[in-house]
Amino acid sequence: MRHNRGFNHLGRTSAHRELMLSNMAVSLIMHKRIETTVAKAKALRVYVEPILTRAKVDSTHARRIVFADLRDKYAVKELFSNISQKIANRLGGYTRIVRVGQRLGDGAEVCLMELVDFNELYTQTKGNTKQSSRRTRRSSRTQKSGDSTANSVEA
Repeated sequence: MRHNRGFNHLGRTSAHRELMLSNMAVSLIMHKRIETTVAKAKALRVYVEPILTRAKVDSTHARRIVFADLRDKYAVKELFSNISQKIANRLGGYTRIVRVGQRLGDGAEVCLMELVDFNELYTQTKGNTKQSSRRTRRSSRTQKSGDSTANSVEA
């Protein structure tokens, strides 16, 4: 029975699972987007988000802890130089899982896992959209009354 198994073991031993998640985290950091199964992506999200949170503070201690998890100095350099600057203002939720479909070989559900701040499509649409506000008589009256009080205060 499956009582109190706190996370998905992914059908692997603990050493194999740890190394697989470490390699997937390195690939995610280096390429900003990877394609994997949904189960692995959910397990990777639990593994990589504390690493990304740790990378917000650039100290020797933080670098050593992140290197112990990732075991790749190029990924650590990329994480602390480029990624940490973009995620500095984000409180959490650094990754996004987008379901793609099913794999032809075994029918496993496949998804794209990506870093949220590095998807240019979403950031361009957010930056380029101009919200047009409808003007009504009520808002124009309050603006006119606000302008008259501002002018009287200045005078």
